[in-house]
Amino acid sequence: MTIADVPARLAAAADASLRWHPDGPYSLQQTLGTLLRGTGDPSFSFRPDGLWTAFTTPDGPVTLRLSAAAGSGAGGAFEGAVDAQAWGPGSAAGLAGVPRLLGAGDDWTAFDEPAFHATLPRMVRDARRRNPAVRLPSTGRVVDCLVPTILEQKVTVIEARRGYRYLMYRFGSPAPAAGLSAPEGLRVQPTPEQWLRIPSWEWHQAGVGPQRSATVMRALRSAVALERLAALPALEAAEKLQVIPGIGIWTAAEVVQRTHGCPDSIAVGDYHLAAYVGAALTGRRTDDAGMLALLEPWKGHRQRVVRMIGLSGFRKPTFGPRMTIQDHRRH
Repeated sequence: MTIADVPARLAAAADASLRWHPDGPYSLQQTLGTLLRGTGDPSFSFRPDGLWTAFTTPDGPVTLRLSAAAGSGAGGAFEGAVDAQAWGPGSAAGLAGVPRLLGAGDDWTAFDEPAFHATLPRMVRDARRRNPAVRLPSTGRVVDCLVPTILEQKVTVIEARRGYRYLMYRFGSPAPAAGLSAPEGLRVQPTPEQWLRIPSWEWHQAGVGPQRSATVMRALRSAVALERLAALPALEAAEKLQVIPGIGIWTAAEVVQRTHGCPDSIAVGDYHLAAYVGAALTGRRTDDAGMLALLEPWKGHRQRVVRMIGLSGFRKPTFGPRMTIQDHRRH
């Protein structure tokens, strides 16, 4: 089965559906892949029949399936439309956010303008030429992005994603039923109220230290106010996030990249990013200040530049010590 070979009965059985037409080539995997917390993220499933995801809306949970519309082609990038089917009490609200989720508000016109494009490093220009179907997605769901980002603070990706999976399977909810074609095990992230009820020993069992769990608890006591940040401009939302103790520039940038599709937010303080960008653009490692200086000529589009570097295939030489994976779950 290819992504275009979707049984008609699946669309007919959905509680609600829509078709979205991008204004150019489009890639579901390249656009939405940045939202996944690893290949084992319980709230996502990439399959031959499309991308499945589940989340909570103000009206309740929704299971959402996104795929290339019949006749739009198959594989990574395609020309044509995206079909969305939704199941569950949150179907209408979930579909209302689909265009934004798919990157409808992400405009690369200025980035691709010839005079600006000519200023970019050749690596970035070539990557953009090979990847014209990429968009920056906007989920509009601040809590859903904030919690797993906090879990990633100052630990390895392996530790963070292991803990997130544990908490999702332990305290998340099964996705609304979507017929026999739905992937097994798809989960909806806990609501703020459910996160706040998680006892300390379960955070410990997940490998999440008290500093990170306390930051989650502190933030989610203001969950309603957090969700209102989705309506603000990205940089203003990032500033307001940093008012919460335990949320700094790195966390705020990682969040608004996903919730707002921010084209300029840079994760200052990332363990690897500055060295990676420095090596890609100059052949030498650098620090956060050096990275920001290198990216300054393209301010307003710095996240687009970083995204293209990532898609260029560049790999930074690895030298020196790595972060040690700590496991205190049995202590």
